[in-house]
Amino acid sequence: MSETSLVRWFKDLGREDTAIVGGKNSSLGEMVSKLEESGIRVPGGFATTADAYWAFLEANELKPRMTKKLKELDKQGKNLATVGKAVRKMILDAEIPASLAEAITRSYHEMAEHSGHKVTSVAVRSSATAEDLPEASFAGQLETFLNIHGDKALLNACKHCFASLFTDRAIVYRNNHGFDHMQVALSIGVQEMVRADKAGSGVMFSIDTETGFPHSVLISCAWGLGETVVQGMVEPDQYHVFKSLLDNDSLQPIIEKTLGAKDQKMVYARGSDATSKLVNTTKKERSRFVLDDDEVIQLAHWASAIEEHYGQPMDMEWAKDGETGKLYIVQARPETVQSRKEAGTLKSYHLKEKGQRLVTGLSVGDSIATGKVCRLESPAQIDRFEEGAVLVTRMTDPDWVPIMKKAAAIVTDHGGRTSHAAIVSRELGLTAIVGAENATRELKNGREVTVSCAEGDTGYVYDGILEFEMQAMSLDDIPETQTRIMVNIGNPAAAFRWWQLPSDGVGLARMEFIINNIIKIHPMALVHYQNLKDKQARRQIAELTSAYENKSDYFVETLARGMARIAAAQYPKPVIVRMSDFKTNEYAQLIGGSDFEPGEENPMLGWRGASRYYSEGYREGFALECRAVRMAREQIGLDNIIIMIPFCRSIEEADKVLKELAANGLVRGQHGLEVYVMAEIPANVFLAEQFADRFDGFSIGSNDLTQLVLGIDRDSAVLSDLFNEQDEAVTTAIAQLLEKAKKSDTHVGICGQAPSDHPEFARFLVEHGIYSISVTPDSFLAVKQVVAQVEAERDS
Repeated sequence: MSETSLVRWFKDLGREDTAIVGGKNSSLGEMVSKLEESGIRVPGGFATTADAYWAFLEANELKPRMTKKLKELDKQGKNLATVGKAVRKMILDAEIPASLAEAITRSYHEMAEHSGHKVTSVAVRSSATAEDLPEASFAGQLETFLNIHGDKALLNACKHCFASLFTDRAIVYRNNHGFDHMQVALSIGVQEMVRADKAGSGVMFSIDTETGFPHSVLISCAWGLGETVVQGMVEPDQYHVFKSLLDNDSLQPIIEKTLGAKDQKMVYARGSDATSKLVNTTKKERSRFVLDDDEVIQLAHWASAIEEHYGQPMDMEWAKDGETGKLYIVQARPETVQSRKEAGTLKSYHLKEKGQRLVTGLSVGDSIATGKVCRLESPAQIDRFEEGAVLVTRMTDPDWVPIMKKAAAIVTDHGGRTSHAAIVSRELGLTAIVGAENATRELKNGREVTVSCAEGDTGYVYDGILEFEMQAMSLDDIPETQTRIMVNIGNPAAAFRWWQLPSDGVGLARMEFIINNIIKIHPMALVHYQNLKDKQARRQIAELTSAYENKSDYFVETLARGMARIAAAQYPKPVIVRMSDFKTNEYAQLIGGSDFEPGEENPMLGWRGASRYYSEGYREGFALECRAVRMAREQIGLDNIIIMIPFCRSIEEADKVLKELAANGLVRGQHGLEVYVMAEIPANVFLAEQFADRFDGFSIGSNDLTQLVLGIDRDSAVLSDLFNEQDEAVTTAIAQLLEKAKKSDTHVGICGQAPSDHPEFARFLVEHGIYSISVTPDSFLAVKQVVAQVEAERDS
């Protein structure tokens, strides 16, 4: 058998060669031969062929023996471990034929000639001829061996790759997917090792893994070799990049940037049988991002190019060489979950009752599940697991898959969104929380719990079996309406979930949600950090802002990326972001806030909204808000953001706010900036013409307007029966506003539930010419149908 039939260089391979070298190696060959010219770096190397595998079996007369042993496999898999171990032993005890060993070692020695520099170590990867097909792709079925150097170590790793075709998990996988064990061959990829042990590495998807949003690249990374990210050993850094703006070199469309704990890293091991080892990261490493912004953008460009080349969403692994500073793509395969979901239906889950939160982590998917906790330390404890239980463990690898298939939900201490536990949970359609840190300590065996991933990026485990509901919304046959139907979204983490909804944009994105739930720090406490007297607040701020030299930058960047993520989900449709509208008692609850907020008897009518922006007590905080808006619109590139001023009491105050905005670089009309004002005070209605001269649109805040028109504290339980948005006085005010705004052709919208809860109110708004109605996403279809019916009756 010729050497070329046993070994093929990556540069001579393409994706059409799956039958020869398997999915993983044919994809590496495709990238080396087709994509390196466009600047995508892929470490060079070679692959053994399927013929080489069959030659290995034939030379050792293994095929009949292996076939016989595999036929002994019990249908229920009770003797799986015994059979698998016996087959692997046959392979490990066999000898690699001299011709194959020579072809492998000669190619190994020639790698330096092909790459143009010395190759000190290699990664040895397994690639099955049935692996990474769209219909057959569970993560991590086969073995990879890192930091291999020397002929003896290489040949030993090759035998272990052959043997990994018969790990227990791989045998179960083939049985489940109808593959004949003896018809699947294994190719070995020998690839130049990137010195990620001296830098970092990770995983990248060209699609949002949780929602299928197709316009975002998700990047996860940690220090050292990438196994820590893939196996979920650490909480990695995470980035989202908006693909639609990558072609504009003047922008950096990073719409999420989250610092992970990264408490361990995998590095090369020396002087022992192990080729790698785990070590603790330093405090400095834990407080730093692995990648700078330019590197994030470069990886996102590569992800988009690879996706375009393959014509489908892709799952990639990358590494950074700590000696050269260069980035590399080390693997690429089709994404097999979100890209294969059927369009046309959106499922929405909601808890109908509250419960005690036991642990939190990163949510995988957006579903809810209940069951009894079953805490396991090893997949060998499978006999202890009851079907329908909630699996709780430190982390998972492919050996856990048989247990995961029986679980109602999964909760792990470690891992990120691209870890094994997360990827397989998506493939199995399981509710899962990863990176929960203390789940194995807090969740006791047999305890009934509810696992909720329906509340954004954060997943929660609640005590007890809580009642929940699932709504399936069909996206077929949605009626057209002249009135724009928009959605209210405050949580950036939930924005991607509704990307398929055919809304007309976001009618209300509350800035204070991002400040309260993500930033958590009073902006003035960041500006005046050195003068803070509260020692606990200083410690909390130091921890949250550890990755930022300037503490104010933490506020600006986090707020900017939060707004940008909401805007990206709807781009290029308008997204109306309301500037902060905390009341003083709410601001005081932020970290460091008590030093900057006065006590007020009635905060609802106190120092809130527009009056804060030009006040000496908050002007510097408002400047940070403005910087964040500018960053989101001008640096990140989401210029579909419209800003809105809340609780503007007078024309004089409007002028002061517009002047303050301009002083901070936000000039109405400049760079396409539109500025709206909330219509929630009777003065906004009485002086609508003058407000319309200063602003581009109104958004009716029906709660505050009702409160102030009727003189009712909207939080008063005693007066709740009198609080009515459809009271004649309130509807008269709304009608007057709409009539006045129509004369100047000024946009008027409304945000709230009333149009969905009360069809007659929707009718009133449509008949009086409302431009847009903005509702919660789960009410969108109901409101759309009501409005379509009202418009049809009006026009008939």
